[in-house]
Amino acid sequence: MRYLTTHIKKDLLKKMVFLGGPRLVGKTTLAKEILDNSNGHYFNWDRSTDRKKILSENWNDSEALLIFDEIHKFPKWKNLVKGIYDTQKEKHQFLITGSARLDIFRRGGDSLLGRYHYWRLHPFSLDELPKKLSKSEAFKRLMKVGGFPEPFLDNNEREARRWREERYDRIIRDDIRDLDNVKDIQSMSLLLQLLRERVGGMIVVSNLAQDLQVSSATVSKWIEIFEKMYLIFTIRTYTKNLPRSLTKPFKVYFFDNGDVIGEEGAVFENFVASHLLKMCHFKQDYTGEKWELAYLRDKEQHEVDFIILRDGKIVELIETKFSDKNISSSLIYFGEKLKAPKITQIVANFHSTQTRNKLQLTNPIEYFVK
Repeated sequence: MRYLTTHIKKDLLKKMVFLGGPRLVGKTTLAKEILDNSNGHYFNWDRSTDRKKILSENWNDSEALLIFDEIHKFPKWKNLVKGIYDTQKEKHQFLITGSARLDIFRRGGDSLLGRYHYWRLHPFSLDELPKKLSKSEAFKRLMKVGGFPEPFLDNNEREARRWREERYDRIIRDDIRDLDNVKDIQSMSLLLQLLRERVGGMIVVSNLAQDLQVSSATVSKWIEIFEKMYLIFTIRTYTKNLPRSLTKPFKVYFFDNGDVIGEEGAVFENFVASHLLKMCHFKQDYTGEKWELAYLRDKEQHEVDFIILRDGKIVELIETKFSDKNISSSLIYFGEKLKAPKITQIVANFHSTQTRNKLQLTNPIEYFVK
């Protein structure tokens, strides 16, 4: 049972539930597990017979739960879902799943605001693991093959690489082409490769555009598409209270930790980023509060990897190191300047936890496994 199962079941009693997340992260498996304990029917928009049934509303009144998978590929999906829900919500519960970002992907039509709750499913992480798998073994797997169910459970690096290339091909050549009609697939694929090599670094769109010989607007659009498809996520600089000193380039991280090309430090930084984003997404989807992940950097080159915000207020500053146990001077500097309630340095190769006032020096297992 995945970490969202109980929450989704509870929300289905009140509204529709939209379940978003990366392709092959386990959305369909989760949906079908919920269906196994309920009378209902699963429909996949990619299947022609199911498309006809959805469009003609061909299902039995006795089927309590209806699951529509990948329906966002239909240009007028919002109007269709709204009409079905408004006329049949007394008879059925509705679970809508998709690998594009259902919360922000817009193709026109009436708003569904107030009719659904939205949840985002992430890969496996240290605080969500299959039974009988030790935390130390899980950490090794997450660093080597990532947290997506198939490669994570298989734990074979060669097969994980094959799985990843096939996933890229399906997303770029099928999903993205269907949704955004991108023509220059080759350059877009090359951009993805460049981003895999720049995890944790400052991303300057104009530089990428020059490398690819396309416009900056095109690169920005492609990055936005990658975000919609849950391939990557970007984090921006935190600017409140430091309006003149912060620079503007953003950073890119991947939902699949296995996507990162680079040294162990970059892989570990992506590992922490993806874990923190999973936490922020869960808290936002559960509480309705606005949880954000950003980073800090000023013109004097003080930099901290991550800052967690809740409704615009600082929760914690976090620095990552693969093996360096010396406390980051920038972490201390920004912690004092911003009066952060908590500052943490997470070190991959550290086997204990030390606390000094607001500062905590710890390792990923003790930090993420509460």
